[in-house]
Amino acid sequence: MELVDRYLQAVRFWLPKNRRQDDLLAELGEDLRSQIDAKEEELGHPLDQAEVSEILKRCGSPMVVASRMGPQRHLIGPTLFPIYLFVLKMVLLWILVPVFIFIVGPVNLANANGNWPAAILNTMGGLWSGAFTAAATITLAFAILESSKALAQHECKWDPAKLPPLENTERKTSLVQTVCELGFQVFALVWLLLIPQHPFMILGPAAGFLKATPLVHAFYLPIVLLWMFSVARSASILAKPEWTWLPLAGQLFQSIATLTILNFFLHAVTQSPKTEMFPVVVLADSVRDSVHYIKIAAVVNVSILISSVGAWIGLSIATIIQTWQLLRHIRKNRSISHQAISAQAR
Repeated sequence: MELVDRYLQAVRFWLPKNRRQDDLLAELGEDLRSQIDAKEEELGHPLDQAEVSEILKRCGSPMVVASRMGPQRHLIGPTLFPIYLFVLKMVLLWILVPVFIFIVGPVNLANANGNWPAAILNTMGGLWSGAFTAAATITLAFAILESSKALAQHECKWDPAKLPPLENTERKTSLVQTVCELGFQVFALVWLLLIPQHPFMILGPAAGFLKATPLVHAFYLPIVLLWMFSVARSASILAKPEWTWLPLAGQLFQSIATLTILNFFLHAVTQSPKTEMFPVVVLADSVRDSVHYIKIAAVVNVSILISSVGAWIGLSIATIIQTWQLLRHIRKNRSISHQAISAQAR
């Protein structure tokens, strides 16, 4: 059945990346395996690769099958539309946009004589014009190709034996990545533990005139415990790489815990007395009456508040994505288990 799996993998490449992709592939795989089982029953022996290839040829090339399973198109037919979409994305996103960002844009800024808004508008206008021209040219070329039926013989020429080998789609964290993450997390944990005795490690030169408020000290222990969990998570991934669910579940739990701590922190800041605006850091007693240092403390407090709100928004989005990834992983494992049980039953 490896040839069938390679065929389904090739079909997946051309299918739209949406929620129905896995369902469509499961239906196609079930249909192909049913055809193979029926042929084996008819012949009285397991099919070899050549006989399976004949069944796949009758089904159609992966690109054509994917186009039949997707929505119907008009200007560009279902046979050419997947490759048309691929070429369009490649030209617009992988070539045109980087060229304008890293080449055309800097050249325009260098020649702008300080008029940066005009240079940016000129670059954006050139990008829009280039994208429109490229998209129109590619669409016209594929429309002409569609009308000429130049790929009419494609179906009878493709060879299932030349399908690309199966890729390992299982999510696994590499050993080097896990070791590096663990080393960084241990270093950061030691750094966190040293901060109370050495505030210079987080405030830098500002430690001479700034100090943390009791509000910060109240959240110090939860932050340390959360980082200790992060170290334990990486160590567990390193010890049990076969637990493919662990990176996803651990990351989700860590994001939820961090989001909870941020919620309490922001609530505590907003509920602080009005006389203590954003009480994260305050001036040291020796410079308490300095107007200059008061302004610096205010800037630091506001910066910390803005960063915390931004982190809260980012973590909220990340939590939704990580939840979806974990549920998708669980669903995929259940599907694989179900297919294995069905194969054993047959």
